[in-house]
Amino acid sequence: MSAPITVVAVVGPTGAGKTALAIHLAQRFDGEIVNADSRQVYLGMDIGTAKPTIAEQQAARHHIIDIRAPDEPLSLGEYLPLAHQAIIDINRMGKLPILCGGTGQYVWALLEGWQVPQVPPDPAYRAELERRAESEGTAVLWRELNALDPNRAESIGPDNIRRIIRALEILHVTGEKIAAAVRSAEPPYQALIIGLTAERSVLYDRIDARFDSMMSAGLLDEARRLGEDGYSLGTGPLASVGYSQLGAYLAGEMTLAEAIERAKTQTHRLVRRQYTWFKLSDERVVWLDAGDGLPVAEAGRRVADFLSE
Repeated sequence: MSAPITVVAVVGPTGAGKTALAIHLAQRFDGEIVNADSRQVYLGMDIGTAKPTIAEQQAARHHIIDIRAPDEPLSLGEYLPLAHQAIIDINRMGKLPILCGGTGQYVWALLEGWQVPQVPPDPAYRAELERRAESEGTAVLWRELNALDPNRAESIGPDNIRRIIRALEILHVTGEKIAAAVRSAEPPYQALIIGLTAERSVLYDRIDARFDSMMSAGLLDEARRLGEDGYSLGTGPLASVGYSQLGAYLAGEMTLAEAIERAKTQTHRLVRRQYTWFKLSDERVVWLDAGDGLPVAEAGRRVADFLSE
């Protein structure tokens, strides 16, 4: 039996500095980065997902970025073989695979060796749920999911209608909660998991300032362009924070100031949900404080020690 592949993971909430740290580690330790952000896989969703810039992608090669159109959702079952193959390919080149992202389900599914069932869609049931969401509201479906699978409902949150519907669909098809349907194999990697964290107030201030920077960088134009290209802002992958609220503004449903404020508030809620996946009490994670700046020296020391063991 071959030895497990060595992987470094950089995880934590949005706004903590994961991309910058992963690039630093990739440059220092001859690594390449495997994306674990569920929104950065989509073409055209650049500013709003804080996708690594061209310069950042030139500084360190990134995998599983820009592989799907915004109306082609990528499921966990589809993501996992792509990520596994990327890690294998990086390792075969003699480089260090560095997993980077804040989508906890992606990270743990990879590192814990989840075997995700390929549950086929049920178009009729999905259409029924979509009609109900339209007539009764997203909150009604989320409450139903919460009654059936509270852990899954908490991880998704009450606003992501696409994932709420998919979770209900899996329950409908399999009769099992997500956690029960997923089987774990032997963890396939030997991993050092570095978590970046900071006080909530610090993260919220960074998030708000970053969203203002996104707006200055052209996020509204990006959202408008996606809409003009025929993609529906507020549905599917474009239900994510920023695009959904700006879509409502472009549709005349709220002012720009309201859209910006709601996007910031929703991102704060995202941080709280991310901490349900990445718990500060989780002893598998080496938590480093990024409140006063990126802890590159400490992270580098931890990786060097890990690789020398």
